[in-house]
Amino acid sequence: MRTDCYDVYSIYRVIETPQDFLPNGYPTRRQERDSAVSTGIGARVARKEDRRLLSGQARFVGDIKLPRQWEAAFVRSPIAHGRILKITKPVAFADRVFTVEDMDDVRPIRAESSLPTYNVSDQYVLAKDKVRFVGECIAICIAPTRAEAEDIAEQVQVEFDPLPPLVDAARARESDAPLVHEDWGNNLFLTTDFDSGLDEARANAAVVIEREYTTARQCMNPMEGKGTLAHWDEKAEQLVVHTSTQVPHLIRTGLSECLGLDQGSVRVIAPDVGGGFGYKCVLQPEEVSVSWVARKTGRPIRWTEDRREHLVAGANTRQHHYKITAYADDRGRILGLDAEVTVDIGAYSVWPFTACLEAAQAGGNLPGPYAFQHYRCKTYSVATNKPGLTPYRGVARPGVCFAMELTMDAIARAVGREPSEVRKDNLVQADQMPFTNVTKKFYDSGDYPESVVQAARSIGLEEFRARQAAARAQGKYLGIGFSTFTEQSAHGTKVFAAWGLPLVPGYEQAMVKITPSGSIEVRSGNHSFGQGLETTIAQVASEWLTVDIDRIKVTMGDTGLTPYSTGAYASRGMVMAGGAVSKAAEELAGRVKTHAAHLLQCSPEDIRLADGNAYAGEAHVSFADIARSWYLRPDLLPDDVNTAGLEVTEGYKPEIDTGVFTYATHAAIVEVDTGTGKVAIQDYVIFEDCGRRVNPLILEGQAYGGAAQGIGTALFEEVLYDANGQPLTSTLADYILPGPAELPHFRLDHAETLSPYTRHGIKGVGEGAAIAPSGAIVNAINDALRPFEVELNQIPATPERILSALLATDPAREAAE
Repeated sequence: MRTDCYDVYSIYRVIETPQDFLPNGYPTRRQERDSAVSTGIGARVARKEDRRLLSGQARFVGDIKLPRQWEAAFVRSPIAHGRILKITKPVAFADRVFTVEDMDDVRPIRAESSLPTYNVSDQYVLAKDKVRFVGECIAICIAPTRAEAEDIAEQVQVEFDPLPPLVDAARARESDAPLVHEDWGNNLFLTTDFDSGLDEARANAAVVIEREYTTARQCMNPMEGKGTLAHWDEKAEQLVVHTSTQVPHLIRTGLSECLGLDQGSVRVIAPDVGGGFGYKCVLQPEEVSVSWVARKTGRPIRWTEDRREHLVAGANTRQHHYKITAYADDRGRILGLDAEVTVDIGAYSVWPFTACLEAAQAGGNLPGPYAFQHYRCKTYSVATNKPGLTPYRGVARPGVCFAMELTMDAIARAVGREPSEVRKDNLVQADQMPFTNVTKKFYDSGDYPESVVQAARSIGLEEFRARQAAARAQGKYLGIGFSTFTEQSAHGTKVFAAWGLPLVPGYEQAMVKITPSGSIEVRSGNHSFGQGLETTIAQVASEWLTVDIDRIKVTMGDTGLTPYSTGAYASRGMVMAGGAVSKAAEELAGRVKTHAAHLLQCSPEDIRLADGNAYAGEAHVSFADIARSWYLRPDLLPDDVNTAGLEVTEGYKPEIDTGVFTYATHAAIVEVDTGTGKVAIQDYVIFEDCGRRVNPLILEGQAYGGAAQGIGTALFEEVLYDANGQPLTSTLADYILPGPAELPHFRLDHAETLSPYTRHGIKGVGEGAAIAPSGAIVNAINDALRPFEVELNQIPATPERILSALLATDPAREAAE
């Protein structure tokens, strides 16, 4: 089980861009001032939320207990594909069991898209007529305890007419395949086709590389699974839903649409959330059915997901297949790329991000940080009898990075050059920034080749080759691998509109307020679920207002208390929520100066803020004095006082809202045991540039946690099904997560190239470290096994796959075995 804070530390070095202010005038680092407060932007401070999280005082959905509360359990499909012939409720508990026939006023979850060729799927919150994957909800049962609810669920009888299941996306694309959704006429959610022309690349290529790559289906495994507690508040005339989500305002919209309620009649509260990784940014059918039952019965109803439910029925992600042809010159410079990408979406399109997101991201991001102008890519989003694919940390980019980085190494081998050198030649150069690539991604700033230089230097590439040769002479096989990527963060209005999604984010809003005692309140509709946002947006407010973050109260994740936000996803928290808080705090700082100037009888231009005080020379008034004059002693204020007061709500999005790009290079050294197939990671280096680092301590936790997840993708994690669509990895004994013994000591270095388009030069970084590990590690494995002419192109690179590859290239070895 995972949490976003992976609490390991390393020595790091900072290469800092010599800028104090961006052209737009926003401060990019803490300015020199007479202040003892050191909790603003750039401060390495402990997370505010850890006080309650580490002392057992946090409040998750599972901790909430309301009067008359009952628990829910679900009857789930035991087969992958079939028609429902009959559902029989136990007579003694018929009033505690609800099916789709009872919920005739509930609309199905329907994720629309405006993209051409898109097929829409209706996902009823309880299966109607047909089931399409093992674990699909058929009935909801309620009782005073979870155990009693599960006992009732076991008594519900369901008769099926089984249908042929589809578990392979390639088979699902065939014309004679069974149909997951009969009304479509095929099994394709979406096809896309991008073509800038390849004729010139083909004609001039000295090297042609053809490869196929496969990434496994995965499950996200946050520390806390999904959980929902709903009740009807008679006084407020609202459905109140406590749910473990990253996107409370979006979930309110989704519940409103499915239940036919005005959004003003729904309040969604996200309490403490134990990790999300994307799984908790979509509307879950359980959230809808629990909410309906709570309203129907007039009592609070809670459901908490257990680990088997999670592994069987929720949070599937990542499963891609790539066919790639790369055209390069005799130095390894890429001239063009031809790709076909198949994504196994599962049975349903998730709301609101749809089945389109994964493949659209794959096709758009496959060129990555590399500069070439000839590109063709066709993508297929395929329906199968598995749970629907949900966005997961990195969203498609771990797959495209794996495919692209292995292709880069294949090109380097073909031209006889060091892979890091081939990368440097192909990357967008620093003097080309800002740069628009072949798929119209706008790279705002950075020095991509330098990240390779720094990673190679840190991991000791030059010395490694001699050590590698010496080890091979002793029968030990060491390898080194690199992986470079860009992370598009804080995607804005234009990007989401181009993807045809039903909901498009716009301006992020935040409220900043001085209380009557002079402390600060910040309210954001975004949410913190392990990534430290509660702390970092307090640091942004501290930067402008000079108040220590211990006196800044942050409220997040409650649609009844916070301004509108589409929530936490796409590494947008610090860019968007941080930007909105910055804008509001800047305005509030100006008002504070105006009030202080009146009290000190000077001009607002003469006021400076420090340590929660307003100074005019040696004279000063505290924020508490200023707040008291506004709230409690208005007789001290002038008649023409600004009536907007000491509370500011602002909206924000970056000047260019197509996203800002973080980038990094990861480098790994591995040893492969050719007798067992086991891989040991001996060294792992990350060199990244995420713009202004708001809190270096939190940033390190994000990097280590993301890299740990990426190692799981590279070596361990895989959701497996048999030919009947039955999941074979339904417990953590079968679905393998990396633990401390499998993880290396990460070494992390930084550059700070500030984005010229965001406040404070901030870029998003939450997903990035999970993107690169598969490419770096499998490239290192292939480098280690080069004497055997072995090349792995599938993840996870398990011992079984490594041994199979070795045996396939050495018949004599196989006979000996």
